[in-house]
Amino acid sequence: QVQLVESGGGLVQAGGSLRLSCAVSGRTFSIYPMGWFRQAPGKEREVVAAINYSGGSTYYQDSVKGRFIISRDNAKNTVYLEMNSLKEEDTAVYYCARGRLGGLRYARDEYDYWGQGTQVTVSS
Repeated sequence: QVQLVESGGGLVQAGGSLRLSCAVSGRTFSIYPMGWFRQAPGKEREVVAAINYSGGSTYYQDSVKGRFIISRDNAKNTVYLEMNSLKEEDTAVYYCARGRLGGLRYARDEYDYWGQGTQVTVSS
């Protein structure tokens, strides 16, 4: 069974930075695309960023372009989300997820395994 464990969330002031990590169990991490999603209270879970198996291709939601960076270390079975210039509207529970084999995955239903989520709260 694949397990994903996020860490790095917390409370930060607007304009600050956080780095989320997601450790993934299993030997085949390096062949799967990965993604970070977020869900704010009363809203749908939405994709924030995605990365292909090698890290050579990435995707970002428009609202985080230029502020967030997704990366992965296949030797450590870990995917990261560096979040800079945080805004109050970035407040949400952030989830990492493993996508189905293939290229970048953008849609929620293209991801099969999910972490438990980590809370990010941005205060004014």
